[in-house]
Amino acid sequence: MISIPDQKLIQDEILRQVATRAAGRSICPSEVARAFLPEGWQPLMGPVRRAAVALAREGRLEVLRKGRPADLDELRGVIRLRAPLPPGESAPE
Repeated sequence: MISIPDQKLIQDEILRQVATRAAGRSICPSEVARAFLPEGWQPLMGPVRRAAVALAREGRLEVLRKGRPADLDELRGVIRLRAPLPPGESAPE
């Protein structure tokens, strides 16, 4: 039986990891899951996605799908996470 970290711990790890990336660069949610559980991390993906959506709704994170901001109400498939870009700034190519 694995222990699922609480949402606050997951959010803190998401924010820590995106802060280490250059402006406009993103992380994969699996990187966050692996930080807590290097082996068998897959069960953490749901909690990581939910924590990311909560941060995005607060304006503290961007959830991307195919390189564009995702619809948080219709979130499906592969996503990436990044810190919000300053107004007027675009992501690096």
